[in-house]
Amino acid sequence: MKIILQSFLFILLSMSAYAQIDNQNKSTSIPAVESKKDSSNNTVFPSTNNTSDSFNGLSIPKTTSELNIPKKDFSMFGETFGNPGELYKDQVNKNLEDTKLTPEEVEQRNGSKTDQYFGDFKSKAKYVNVVYRDHGVVDGDLIQVRVNDDIIKASVFLTGGFRGFKLDLQPGFNKIDFVALNQGESGPNTAEFQVVDDKGNLVSSNRWNLATGAKATIIVVKE
Repeated sequence: MKIILQSFLFILLSMSAYAQIDNQNKSTSIPAVESKKDSSNNTVFPSTNNTSDSFNGLSIPKTTSELNIPKKDFSMFGETFGNPGELYKDQVNKNLEDTKLTPEEVEQRNGSKTDQYFGDFKSKAKYVNVVYRDHGVVDGDLIQVRVNDDIIKASVFLTGGFRGFKLDLQPGFNKIDFVALNQGESGPNTAEFQVVDDKGNLVSSNRWNLATGAKATIIVVKE
């Protein structure tokens, strides 16, 4: 009987010790440690100048609707205008400027549409030299030369230097016509001519500004 009682007590003590060990393994507590405060007491906040937003941890760059694209106006007329109305206004202003010009100034700009007569001159010379050149910009002006209505030079390209021909004078009237065949690239047909006798004396000289089809005339009368 005594042996049975001792065995029963031994079992109770063993079960009690096992329970204490199991409770210690499951509920071990760790004391909290308070962190020391930084002496500068600075608090870090998220930057407000970020150039991107985040979505689910991913950085999304910001976009802008303003694009600095240089603007270039297009014109079919070789000039740049803000809108078609400015083109019309510019043309009207040019027309108004023309109305302010005197008839002589308009003729100087556009060329004379009427024939020009530079007078008649007497000479006892046997012949004269007739020379001509473009007194403005050499831009392709062409002329035709006639003597007493006969074509002497069918088409002459006016250069910057004098060129011409020798004309034997007939008794009486010797009419010389210079006909403008075009107005070159800049217009009008601009030229200077000289008539020099056989002794080197200047008989006549002048200039013209002609529209296409108009002519300039000089008459040399041989005595």
